[in-house]
Amino acid sequence: MTLIGATKRKRDLKAVPGAVGGGIDDRFTAAGPLRVLLNKVFPDHWSFLLGEIALFSFIVLLLTGTFLALFFDPSMEEVHYEGSYAALRGVEMSKAYSTTLDLSFDVRGGLVMRQMHHWSALLFMAAIVVHMCRIFFTGAFRKPRELNWIIGLLMFWLGFTEGFAGYSLPDDALSGTGLRIAHAIVLSIPVAGSWVANALFDAEFPGTIIIPRLYILHVFLLPLILLALILTHIGLVFKQMHTQWAGPGRTNRNVVGERMVPRYVAKQGGLFMLVFAVIALMGGLFQINPVWLFGPYKPAVVSAASQPDWYVMFLDGSTRLFPAWELRFSLFGNGYTLSPLFWPTLVLPGLLTVLPMLYPFLEARLRRDRAAHNLLQRPRDVPARTGLGAMALTFYLVLTISGGNDLVAQKFQISLNAMTWAGRIGLIVLPPLAYYLAYRACLGLQQHDREVLAHGVETGILRRLPDGGFVEVHQPLGPTDAHGHTQLPYSGWVVPKKMNRIGALGPAIRGFFFPIERPAPPDGGDGAGQGRRELEAGRGR
Repeated sequence: MTLIGATKRKRDLKAVPGAVGGGIDDRFTAAGPLRVLLNKVFPDHWSFLLGEIALFSFIVLLLTGTFLALFFDPSMEEVHYEGSYAALRGVEMSKAYSTTLDLSFDVRGGLVMRQMHHWSALLFMAAIVVHMCRIFFTGAFRKPRELNWIIGLLMFWLGFTEGFAGYSLPDDALSGTGLRIAHAIVLSIPVAGSWVANALFDAEFPGTIIIPRLYILHVFLLPLILLALILTHIGLVFKQMHTQWAGPGRTNRNVVGERMVPRYVAKQGGLFMLVFAVIALMGGLFQINPVWLFGPYKPAVVSAASQPDWYVMFLDGSTRLFPAWELRFSLFGNGYTLSPLFWPTLVLPGLLTVLPMLYPFLEARLRRDRAAHNLLQRPRDVPARTGLGAMALTFYLVLTISGGNDLVAQKFQISLNAMTWAGRIGLIVLPPLAYYLAYRACLGLQQHDREVLAHGVETGILRRLPDGGFVEVHQPLGPTDAHGHTQLPYSGWVVPKKMNRIGALGPAIRGFFFPIERPAPPDGGDGAGQGRRELEAGRGR
């Protein structure tokens, strides 16, 4: 009896996973939603990986930030440094700066973690910007994805604020200069500026409370809000149909690609490992933000060449380029002043936030477009939007370069005043010029596509005519008329312009260092060789 019971129990073990799964499904009815999740289809294109790079950089930020938080003390209490860095030993500094030095020199792996954290923050912001550019130029923000577009913009500005807060925590000379500028920007708010500044700093600058408050923002509030936005963004991607490029078999109602499990998940896992490896490599090999060289922050000491991270430099550039216009006026018997900082640091970021948020609705209204769009557009097919995007990027680049105009003036021995005026003129002239060039380039690319559709693909084969002239043989992409022209419509999809794109040449052999498959025979069994011989004989045009 005991042997029989043991045998039965052993056989019953095979049914345990199914029984557990059935019990969970009976209680939570998770099988249906999980099946839909695992069968979600994602299109396979490199441009869709930009958002994943931002996500994986954020994960690295959370991991490295957790490590740093274990050793960092965000206190502004004055101490005398007695750590391993001899050049600053005995110097009075805040405890925040002292623990940052300890992280860099005394904590095992601390410097690598600091630099990985900084590099992953820069990569996170860069991936967001490039991802948003891809969404804008391809029209992925159109109905029904306007909310995801707005979430992406909010993520940029939250990342902007999060990066600035983390950048200010070490309390070194460079980050302290940035905090001083932030204090001046807050003071420039009309009417309420002095009250807001006093509420934030709890005293005259620098006070004793701002770094602990920034620490709470940096490690708790802003990451939670960012995480909530990321989860909402991903949830909307899963809920809505994924966008895809137009092409054969692809419509506005289907998605052609790979299921989430197993191939897509495997690819994303590999991409995460690659992103993590690149960030770790950069953190170990490339120095960034060497705070020990800057020294502790002293309010009376400000150094030249004090540039913030790249994503903040446009704000620095706008401050340097805007004229020193101070407006004074009276209201209700009281005198008020609008600081020159108010326009480039508060009004401009406000415009750069509101206008992109409204753009999907403005474009839909101007085009009278109320349809839902799941197929992406090539930038060349929407010249006006592409021109606007080029115009915005040029505007941003001019401001970013102007954020370092003192360095440019010093290295190239140019007048700083000349650099400032060059930035002001460039800010007015270059964006419209970029719009014009991008618009004309889009029209030229469209025209080239239409020529290929009408005349065929250039084969590189020359044929001599009876009168002695030479013409190049073209391979038509469809049935031709009496003049050898096709009537294929321009559909907004990639037009093949090389012979191997239409099967006249054999496909490339798979393999990296050595082939992993045998090449096809000359005829390939599909008539490719025969088609090539016909072209060489001059029978195709």
